[in-house]
Amino acid sequence: MTTIVLGSQFGDEGKGKLVDILCASAKLCARCAGGNNAGHTIVANGVTYDFHILPSGLVNPECINFIGEGVVVHIPSFFKELEIVQQKGLNTEGRIYISDRAHIVFDLHQLVDCLEEVELGTKAVGTTKKGIGPCYSTKAARTGIQMGEIFRKESFERRLRNMTSSYQKRYGDLLKYSVDEEIKRFDKYRELLRPFVRDGVVFLHEAQQDPDPGILIEGANALMLDISYGTYPYVTSSNTSLGGVSTGLAINFRRHLPEVIGVVKAYTTRVGAGPLPTELNDSIGEELQSRGREFGVTTGRKRRTGWLDLQIVKYSAMVNCYTALNLTKIDVLDSFKEIKVAVGYRVNGKLLSGFPADLELLDHAEVVYATLPGWKTTTTGTTSWERLPENARNYVKFIEDFLGGETKCKYIGTGESKPALKP
Repeated sequence: MTTIVLGSQFGDEGKGKLVDILCASAKLCARCAGGNNAGHTIVANGVTYDFHILPSGLVNPECINFIGEGVVVHIPSFFKELEIVQQKGLNTEGRIYISDRAHIVFDLHQLVDCLEEVELGTKAVGTTKKGIGPCYSTKAARTGIQMGEIFRKESFERRLRNMTSSYQKRYGDLLKYSVDEEIKRFDKYRELLRPFVRDGVVFLHEAQQDPDPGILIEGANALMLDISYGTYPYVTSSNTSLGGVSTGLAINFRRHLPEVIGVVKAYTTRVGAGPLPTELNDSIGEELQSRGREFGVTTGRKRRTGWLDLQIVKYSAMVNCYTALNLTKIDVLDSFKEIKVAVGYRVNGKLLSGFPADLELLDHAEVVYATLPGWKTTTTGTTSWERLPENARNYVKFIEDFLGGETKCKYIGTGESKPALKP
């Protein structure tokens, strides 16, 4: 079985908790896109781990972990994160590998990321400034550097100097960067990296010869941040959708038809700039933020909050073809007498048929809400579907019905305990 876990909204849906549960039986856990701009918090055996570039499967001592071709890797952050999880007791030796085709995020990319955000002024995207966008840009422009090229010293240095020269022509003295210092750092990293770098295509091909390979693919960010399907330009720079799995990992879908689980937060949050149609800039929004502890794992930024937007979830399901859903943080809604859910957008009196690519059109849209009764009782820690309050169960069923009834909520998150399983 190959299982894919994807975010269905704007990220921070709670994918890490589901991955934590699923990786207990996984043989291989892989990342397919993004970089250390993502963040998953996992609690295992009473220890809290914050994963950014490393796959979360490291918490399972029997699980091999792989960073795929579609990921971009900042080497200092990779080693720092590895050191932190090792200090917390995880044995990572022989359990984490990187594709030789993954691209490298240099400190140069991070500096350029900051300069690009300054250039945009009030139109800034609100990136994490981790250099992810500039790295994907050099990849697309064919001037980037793959992981395997580190081991060809002369070629590596020449290509990095060429990349630096190109950026210096654009930014001049604004770019405070020493290519010689970065090259010296990579002289140290070169041998340290050698045990981790593998031919990713061969690595995955061999893993998939097992009749039951037990592969768990851990998505980063979410559909609405996808470079093609998200709220462009307020997106990340990679394909965070199901398509990103195909381009970021050599998965044999003919041999191993995957289960695709979409993770949906019971309300909506977003970090940074960009549209959030159901955003609540009032006491309700503050209550969602406070009860949900809505701060970014990677940046610590306060997340914007709003009611659940089913128009977004439906659009996400159209793109990602979910076979099941994981509804998270339903317990955050315990205190509300009434709960609103967005069921559509209306422009000039007409309902839109989907989620618009035109953000100006979205700015003029009126959100259409359905109002559901709350349950006004605690669900925190509930691990049984039958023990959830009737109105909480009705909330779940409303979501399923809106999506057409075919995609069911397989897991219901109610706090830090394991999620309730829906029959």
